[in-house]
Amino acid sequence: MKVVTQSSTADLSTVNGESISEYTQFSSRYDSETATIWCWMHPEPRPCINDRLIDELMLLQQQLTRTYKNEYSARPFNHLVLASKTPGIYNLGGDLELIRQYIVNKEIDKLRDYAYRAIDLVHNNINNLDLPITMMSLVQGQALGAGFEAALSCDVIIAERHSQLGFPEILFNMFPGMGAYNLLARRTGSALAERLILSGKIYSAGELYDMGVIDVLVEDGEGEEATEKYLKSYILSSNTRRSIRKVRQIVHPITRQSLYEIVNIWLETAMDLGDKDLAKMERLLYLQKSFKDSKTIKENDISLTQRRSDWRKISNVDFPLTTHLGERIVEDRRKNNERRKLSLQEYN
Repeated sequence: MKVVTQSSTADLSTVNGESISEYTQFSSRYDSETATIWCWMHPEPRPCINDRLIDELMLLQQQLTRTYKNEYSARPFNHLVLASKTPGIYNLGGDLELIRQYIVNKEIDKLRDYAYRAIDLVHNNINNLDLPITMMSLVQGQALGAGFEAALSCDVIIAERHSQLGFPEILFNMFPGMGAYNLLARRTGSALAERLILSGKIYSAGELYDMGVIDVLVEDGEGEEATEKYLKSYILSSNTRRSIRKVRQIVHPITRQSLYEIVNIWLETAMDLGDKDLAKMERLLYLQKSFKDSKTIKENDISLTQRRSDWRKISNVDFPLTTHLGERIVEDRRKNNERRKLSLQEYN
């Protein structure tokens, strides 16, 4: 691969009124062999769609558009790939700490600003930055909530077989509002889109490939190599593929205004969340934060976010464990027969 690393201290600008002098939430590189720009996300302090990541990606979009239109007579690049440098994680969704703070403090204007900027970012991806390029996402690990929506906003999703993707928002009485319904419906139809969103289930990439959500399924550890191979084969049919993309936009248009209207419903839903809902959101926030210790959220952790009655059906937990509130549990209380007998005696 012929690669040129993009400078992180290039002539940057401002987004949302903030001056940005360098990229801190992702790195990029250019592959001249396939005319591809790779964008490797590594958001800090958590692998989520935070304010800074949104602003920097929007700035990158603006710079790439200017570069393409103004600085070259020939096409400087044909593809843009969104991937992640965080081991085992593509992106864990919206910034739950920020979202929860805005909800608790009733700061709907700030939450709206955050959501609208996320929509602008997604819509630019959907429209390929208004350029004749192809947007691709490479998912290696977990893509949840808005992270999954970011992947869906691309033309092509390439995922390693045991990557996990899904929308857990229903677990705290919310729904994914940054384009999930529109983007899933365009790929699978409305009925399956609703089923995926309302299930709250985390699916494997293999399952989603069978449903038609994932475009290219590759073996674990082979994502980057498989993407490069796909890019080379893509060139042979690029004219047809670009035409089909235009047809898809005509048959299944996704307008910025429709995304804003859905976000407005999402905002109303967010502001109606109760204390129990926010407590459940905090559990998922704990999972966002815990990646620092394990580098990746284990499948056991994901199982802790199942719906209602499923909480007591967990069987694959290793004791002792620490809850999201810091409580240390040394044994499975559900199997404590003496405790159960005592409870029954008190009841009688």
